[in-house]
Amino acid sequence: MELDPSAIEVNQITDFNSYLQSIDVTDPLIIGLVVFHVGTLVTILLTRTFTNLQIFIFCCLLSLVYFSESINELAAQKWASFTRQQYFDSDGMFMSITVSMPVLLNCMLLIGLWLYESTQTMSRIKSCQAAAAIRLQNEVKVDNTKKTS
Repeated sequence: MELDPSAIEVNQITDFNSYLQSIDVTDPLIIGLVVFHVGTLVTILLTRTFTNLQIFIFCCLLSLVYFSESINELAAQKWASFTRQQYFDSDGMFMSITVSMPVLLNCMLLIGLWLYESTQTMSRIKSCQAAAAIRLQNEVKVDNTKKTS
């Protein structure tokens, strides 16, 4: 397979910005990754009230990060069958930047949503406890006034 003549050579990549510039955003792999990450984000936001589903998504995302090194090695061997450029280096920079980092950000969002839901639940519980305590006080007052009458 012939490489794209406009591609930047590996020895020309000296920092993070030059690495990002070397990525062809019209490559179907890159488009697929963007669609995957946006789809994951939308799914997380739409399933805010389905905690069990979010736990499943969270576990799947963390499994993807856990196996990203193995996926990177496999993709480095078979890259020509699904992309136009060889993105999969031995250090795993491409997998870290384009797969693991957005996935971990989505996992952080999930944790943030769970913490927010927990604080809301705690607030509702405390409000119910306060209302029950007021009701109990009112019942005691009513009982005391009936006894004295």
